[in-house]
Amino acid sequence: MLTPVEIVQYYAEAGAKKCAAPGLKLLLLGILAGFLIGMGSAVTNTATHSIESVGVARMVAGLLFPFGLGIVILTGAELFTGNCMIPVSLAEGKAGCFHMLRNWFWVYFGNFIGAALLAAACAYSGQLDHSGGYLAVYTMKVAAAKCGLSFWSGVVLGILCNLLVCLGVLCSFSAKDTTGRILGAYIPVAFFVICGFEHCVANMYYIPAAIFASYIPEYAAQAAALGVQSTFTWGEFIVNNLIPVTIGNIIAGAMVIMLLWAAHWRRGKA
Repeated sequence: MLTPVEIVQYYAEAGAKKCAAPGLKLLLLGILAGFLIGMGSAVTNTATHSIESVGVARMVAGLLFPFGLGIVILTGAELFTGNCMIPVSLAEGKAGCFHMLRNWFWVYFGNFIGAALLAAACAYSGQLDHSGGYLAVYTMKVAAAKCGLSFWSGVVLGILCNLLVCLGVLCSFSAKDTTGRILGAYIPVAFFVICGFEHCVANMYYIPAAIFASYIPEYAAQAAALGVQSTFTWGEFIVNNLIPVTIGNIIAGAMVIMLLWAAHWRRGKA
């Protein structure tokens, strides 16, 4: 395995390469990552929608969701939340601020496309018909809870989430074989899912899936009959959830990598 000093050095160099990559490549790999993380979200909704115990439902979600990040790492896909650690490349003088922001723009946009396309496919293909359409109602219920967070709750839950996601990425990079890479990413991500922290790319599936489901009269009527919010807007999604959660995710990514950089890599160089 790589040592902590080697992990920081590895990511600093990887971040520089990410910043130098062509925009089209970042967009395409971002779409792939958005699809993979969105698939983890779709799987957890499907697996837990009929489980009454919250604890059991969170545990099942925690067991299933992390494979999305493992596949992202193994395929070289570009995930915005992991790329929030690129500030270490700036600190090492390997990349500039403009190039970091350029990377974030293309990857974030790609992640949104991949996750939202999957959400539309699930809503309009009938995948949400499970349990007589209750999966669609559950999807709306999850989205309503996420859109109901206060701004600062979204920021803090976003920070807690991406601390774990970035630690999962770094633990994965410490391994030199496929099994180690998957397990390194698996445990921290399982923790954030079980705790219910907020991940902006996962929410690019969870909430758009509810928005698309609300456009289907049968799903909307069933949700309204059960007292679940059945109308959603893109503005609510962006303002109430995506912006604060993204801010929290960025803060956390910079925090965790710069802490390790200050504690290990700078000290090792000195």
